[in-house]
Amino acid sequence: MALILMKGNEAIAEAAIIAGCRYYFGYPITPQNELPAYMSLRMPKVGGTFLQAESEVAAINMVFGAAAAGARVMTSSSSPGISLKMEGISYMAGAELPAVVVNMMRGGPGLGNIAGAQGDYFQAVKGGGHGDYHSIVLAPSTVQELADLTVKAFDLADRYRIVVILLGDGFIGQMSEPISLPQPSGLVFDKSGWALTGAKGRDTHHIVSLRLNPEDALEKLNIRLQEKYREIERKETLFEESEIGGADFLLVGFGLSARICRSAVSALRKSGINAGFFRPITLWPFPRVELAAAAAGKKKVLVVEMNAGQMVEDVRLAVAGAAPIDFYGTMGGITPQVDTIVERIKAYAR
Repeated sequence: MALILMKGNEAIAEAAIIAGCRYYFGYPITPQNELPAYMSLRMPKVGGTFLQAESEVAAINMVFGAAAAGARVMTSSSSPGISLKMEGISYMAGAELPAVVVNMMRGGPGLGNIAGAQGDYFQAVKGGGHGDYHSIVLAPSTVQELADLTVKAFDLADRYRIVVILLGDGFIGQMSEPISLPQPSGLVFDKSGWALTGAKGRDTHHIVSLRLNPEDALEKLNIRLQEKYREIERKETLFEESEIGGADFLLVGFGLSARICRSAVSALRKSGINAGFFRPITLWPFPRVELAAAAAGKKKVLVVEMNAGQMVEDVRLAVAGAAPIDFYGTMGGITPQVDTIVERIKAYAR
């Protein structure tokens, strides 16, 4: 298959179109602006709709409406913009509506800067909005994965009637790499039992997020949601690992940090130190069992992130004392350095 050179943000947009997305609603913010710019050109050519909303709040509510009608729909933003969308994401969780939300993270808190960062892990993985809900969170580390996981995100959203967050960062969104464009999965999801497509010849469908009356059974909805989340945890965990067997030390990272960890493992092995690598691809559901197995018996587990220490909390819960854990993080759009990671591991080995 032919390779083409694509920027990360544009690869997501083209992959979304391949996946059947025909509605995009968003609002500009750096460093993800190439994505809506690409959509503004491509959507009219494929019979789709691109709309730059008046705000992030308006955009996520437009996504709500399109998803309620059964459409494949996407929005994208970066950190502060995603914060504004969180109320709508919680509403969509309560209404069980499928959609894909892209967050190309930037430095924070506040407006921060426009450099890539990973400070939105808690926001994406722990909910971000109000109530007992989850979104599936996918963390690509290459431009190829940005494209491949975008197609998968739409299928997961429709399969489980859930919001799927594609959690990248500004650096991955901006970098260009040769990729093979993904193929559509061919999966078909029947939405006739719930989508608002006009009630002629069928019973009325109701999509609600507010449930004040006893007959609305908010508790029953929450119980059903938790059952769905447990099913997702059983079936949809994704991860990558390498050089685990015989390794004395384990590096754990996601997204761009994972790429840096991979380079550090290579350098460590060349210097005679047995290090392995583990990368969660689904940040929720988190690959707890698989990580615990990878970490068992290691002299040290080093978690590398571009934040003050967020995923490391889930690593500690997963490893549950089976190995000592350390953390190396950079903040404010600063990237971790391979040399620093290598020196950390060498210090453990002394």
